[in-house]
Amino acid sequence: MARGILLMAHGVARDIEDIPRYYAHIRGARPTNPAVEAELIERYRAIGGHSPLVELTRSLAGRLESVIKRRHGPGAARVAYGFRHCEPYIADALQALSANAEVTEITGLILAPHYSDMSVGAYIRAGEAAKLDRPLVRRYILSWHTEPSLIRLLAARVEEARETLGPLGHDAVVLFTAHSLPERIIAAGDPYPEQLQETGELVARALSLTRYGFAWQSAGRTADPWLGPDVLDRIRELAHSGAASVVVCPCGFVSDHLEVLYDLDQEARAVAREAGIAFARTRSLNDDPAFAEVLADVLEHQEGSLPTETRVGGTFA
Repeated sequence: MARGILLMAHGVARDIEDIPRYYAHIRGARPTNPAVEAELIERYRAIGGHSPLVELTRSLAGRLESVIKRRHGPGAARVAYGFRHCEPYIADALQALSANAEVTEITGLILAPHYSDMSVGAYIRAGEAAKLDRPLVRRYILSWHTEPSLIRLLAARVEEARETLGPLGHDAVVLFTAHSLPERIIAAGDPYPEQLQETGELVARALSLTRYGFAWQSAGRTADPWLGPDVLDRIRELAHSGAASVVVCPCGFVSDHLEVLYDLDQEARAVAREAGIAFARTRSLNDDPAFAEVLADVLEHQEGSLPTETRVGGTFA
C-alpha cells in the first residue's frame, strides 16, 4: 500500500518554440492576440529563452518522495507532478498514479500556498476531468500558507536577501507579493488576499520586521480591475517617500518562472534602478531540499483531517 501524491502547478512554455502552443492552451476557445504572443516571446528571450519550471517541479517531486520514504518507510508514497497548461497534464498524471497497483489513495497538493477559487480551485477542476480506471480515495489540500516550516524558510530567504544589500539591508522595506487576480474575487468572499497578508504577517513577526507591506504583481490584461497596489507602483512610492532599499518576497510563488525571472528580476529591478532605490528579491524555493521538507510537513499536518471519497471518475476531491 502506498499513498499517491500529486504536485500540481500552472505549467509553462518550455522554450520560445513552445510559446504558440502554450498561449493557445491558456486561451482555450478564445482567439489569441498576436501582439501579446510577440511580447511573451520577447520576455522569454530576455530570460534566456527557457523557463525552468518543469525541471524544477520534476526535481522537487523526487526530493519529496525521498523525504516521505525517509520519514515513513520505502513503500510509503509515490509522488507525481502534473500541470494545467503543459505536459504532463494533471489528468494524465492522475491516470499514471492510478495505474500503479500499489497506490490506494491520492492527495493533490497545489504548488501555490494561498487559496483562491480562480487558482487552486481551477487545479481541482482540472483534475475533475480525470476518469480513472479503478476506485481510489482522493483528497486535496486547499492551502498551506501558515505552515510553520514554510514561514521559517521564507523568513530565512528574507534575511538572506537583506544581507545582499549590505548596510542598506537593515532598513529595507519588505514587500510580500503574489499573483494579482481580478478584484471580483473579493465580492465572492475569496480568502486569497487575507491569506497573503497572513503569510506576510507571520514572516514579519518571525523577523521582528517593522517596515513591510503587501503588493500584487503580474496582473492580466483584461477589462476587469485587478487586485492592487501593483508592486511596480509600490516600489516607486517607496522611493518617493525616501526609502533607500526594498526586498521583494514573492511568497505567492514557489518556483522560478516568467513571473519571477522577468516581472521581478528584470522589470521590477529596472523600475527600482530608475527610481533610485536598492532592490533585492528573495530566492525562490524551487527544488530546495528544505522546501521538500516543508511539503512533507504540510502532508503530515493536513492529510489526516481531509475529507475523503472513493471515486472512479469525476471530481478529484
